Amino acid sequence: MLLTFDTSSSACTAALFDGAGTCVAKADELIGRGHAERLVPMIAELIDRDRPTHILVGVGPGSFTGIRVAVAAAHGMAIGWGAKLYGMSSLALLAAGAGQTVATAVQGGHGELFIQQFDGDANPISELRNTVQEEAARWVTSELVLGSGAKQLVATRGWGEARELWPSAANARHLPEALRMLPARPIYARAPDARVPEAA
Repeated sequence: MLLTFDTSSSACTAALFDGAGTCVAKADELIGRGHAERLVPMIAELIDRDRPTHILVGVGPGSFTGIRVAVAAAHGMAIGWGAKLYGMSSLALLAAGAGQTVATAVQGGHGELFIQQFDGDANPISELRNTVQEEAARWVTSELVLGSGAKQLVATRGWGEARELWPSAANARHLPEALRMLPARPIYARAPDARVPEAA
């Protein structure tokens, strides 16, 4: 069985797939904060007595803290269960299932946005960028924009359709193979705000 989960945004989302690739259980909760406290109980509720053989974890970009929570939990579970572990793009997870060319826009720190564009099969058709709203509005060409930063991007740009969405782990089945076989380590797209003090 395959367990997928993502905590890169205000959502805490997890899904369980059987050997045929069918989603047999899922949970999506918009919690804002508290992923570390909610993630493991959510997964325990989903899997019951099942033991996943594969784990797919969202590696970002997105919330620095959220990504670390998910990746650390995934590594611990993989060791405990002897499961194979992979990462998936959290932005591609937003685009997965849309069935058309879209841009994803996720709120980052300091009023900036994480942005990337995808085709109808969730394959990236642009590079990943972390930039201010004005630059994002000039760079994004897709009519439809998805994500927590969609409304502000479309408002700044002055045209297009915005859908304020969060990643859903159940959409992992729509991801191209290359974007669900990433290394299980964080994609921050920018340096974290928190830094280890340098020695004098």
